[in-house]
Amino acid sequence: MQNLFPYDSVRPVQSSFMEQVENALNNKKHLLAHCPTGVGKTAAALTPAIEFALKNKLTVFFLTSRHTQHMIAVETVAKIKDKAKIDLVCMDVIGKKHMCGQNGVDVLTSSEFSEYCKAIREKEECEHYNNLKEKGKASFDAEKLVLELKKTPMHAETLVRKCKTEKLCPFEIACMIGKAANVVIADYNHVLHPGIRGTLFKKTGKILQDSIVILDEAHNLPARARKLLTFSLSTYSIEQAAKEAKSLEMHDTAEHLAKLMQVVEKLASKMPPGKQETLATKQELFQEIEAITNYELFITSLHAISEEILETKKKSFSTGIANFLEAWTGQDKGFTRIIANGFTKLGKPFTAITYRCLDPSIPLRELLANARSVIAMSGTLTPTEMYKDLLGFENALCAEYESPFPKENRLNLIVPKTSTKYTARSPWMYEHIGRRCAEIANTIPGNSAIFFPSYRLMDDIYVIFSKLCERTIFVEQPGMGKDEKAMLLDSFKAYKDSGAVLLAVSAGSFGEGIDLMGDFLKGVVIVGLPLTRPDLETEQLIKYYDEKYSKGWDYGYTMPAIITTMQNAGRCIRSETDRGVIVFLDERYVWPAYYKCFPKEWSMKVSLDARKEIEEFFGKAA
Repeated sequence: MQNLFPYDSVRPVQSSFMEQVENALNNKKHLLAHCPTGVGKTAAALTPAIEFALKNKLTVFFLTSRHTQHMIAVETVAKIKDKAKIDLVCMDVIGKKHMCGQNGVDVLTSSEFSEYCKAIREKEECEHYNNLKEKGKASFDAEKLVLELKKTPMHAETLVRKCKTEKLCPFEIACMIGKAANVVIADYNHVLHPGIRGTLFKKTGKILQDSIVILDEAHNLPARARKLLTFSLSTYSIEQAAKEAKSLEMHDTAEHLAKLMQVVEKLASKMPPGKQETLATKQELFQEIEAITNYELFITSLHAISEEILETKKKSFSTGIANFLEAWTGQDKGFTRIIANGFTKLGKPFTAITYRCLDPSIPLRELLANARSVIAMSGTLTPTEMYKDLLGFENALCAEYESPFPKENRLNLIVPKTSTKYTARSPWMYEHIGRRCAEIANTIPGNSAIFFPSYRLMDDIYVIFSKLCERTIFVEQPGMGKDEKAMLLDSFKAYKDSGAVLLAVSAGSFGEGIDLMGDFLKGVVIVGLPLTRPDLETEQLIKYYDEKYSKGWDYGYTMPAIITTMQNAGRCIRSETDRGVIVFLDERYVWPAYYKCFPKEWSMKVSLDARKEIEEFFGKAA
């Protein structure tokens, strides 16, 4: 492995992790690994995986949900290829619609884009796709570009730019590269979603049995896997689909959709007084539709509308309704069905019915049953036993590594003076929190970030905090675009010497995935616990995990919030020379149910005097 490792030296903890990966591969085992920041997990996982794949004619799939991690993985593969001087082909692919050269496709859902893409290809209206072939074979321009792009591993965005210049379909060119690829870097959906995986594997000639799958940032997998098998239907989408049917003079289907609207409203009327959501059953919706028309024929007619609408427009609401109705008759175990009332961003009321997946192991089963080895890793994959349960890694190996960074460079502090629990919220408590946050931010010698459970709570506390904080304040806004976030972060970093404060939401854009190494961030404050709203879905999740593991409260409620706060805390210490303080500001963090969730290596300290602790910590560095 030393010959392939892309750097001059291997850290002891990296060596240990690489040996674990090698052991899993040799014994056809799966592996769950908690690898804190600093382990260098990307290189440590890819090196033995690529070596094993080359020897055994396998393909390595590196799956991640983060754009930045795509970049790191591509760079790592490039360094391995350069150092070892080996023939190594890498394909990087992101969501197909994000690679598309057509204008205006970003607003489409994945299923809508799939239908639209299929429609314009079949009608030969996509220039980029048409240019791929000449007389049934790859065109000269396509072959020439593929030959060039195979030479050097590159990020998907670079590939997209080159393909658009040549007026060739970036996704298809990527797949042509993929036929020779030893390493494929992709999003989770490319392998976890059966339909997307089927398309990708067919185009690239890959099979699961000959694959090594590395799941990066695996703490995201439970939520991402559940989302894959979750489908929704709303009164708004029904209304829009009815308009599509009328525009095509498909009056019977339009009438059926109008009656479907009445069915949804009828089911919603059964909600208990004062409630905005209630459970539904498979049979009641199915039988109501069968009383209107044949269920399967209704789905067929919706697909027919979708196809015609997509001949002139990019988006069809009929697609989503058809997909929902197909999913609705699926299995009961591991799923729940919920009817809920809500409001659009413009304040218009609507009702939604959701077929929601509760068990993230369901979409992972085929992968775990067929892949050579699956390596799931994250900096916050603790406790690994919980992930072993949730993800279905029943006979997997487990490994937990300590951070290689000096422990004395980090102060983990719990200040049990306040609380954001619902029963404790009041103007007095908001003022108390605002004062504590200002005191901490004013004491930290440099930039700090404060994370809140919600935008509403952040706004309420900002009123007090802004009057007392001596630093320049930056505030995350909901719905910020990529460029807006980058500009805000650059402006914030510019204050590293004088000090500024970034106010953000725990589960928002800045809570995970930003790297502020060196002096760009000296402290993080986590206000309260970002617990999931105790809605019907959460209740069903707790009930399901209780029945399956007898750990419903931990798995369905407590741990997701703690993992989010761990990600927030991880924004601070990003290298072995960084020094910083992480403050958990809520009395509940000292409660046994929450305190036990912190990794032992964090050496949590409880204090009522945050200012004193912070001054002493940074004073030691002087």
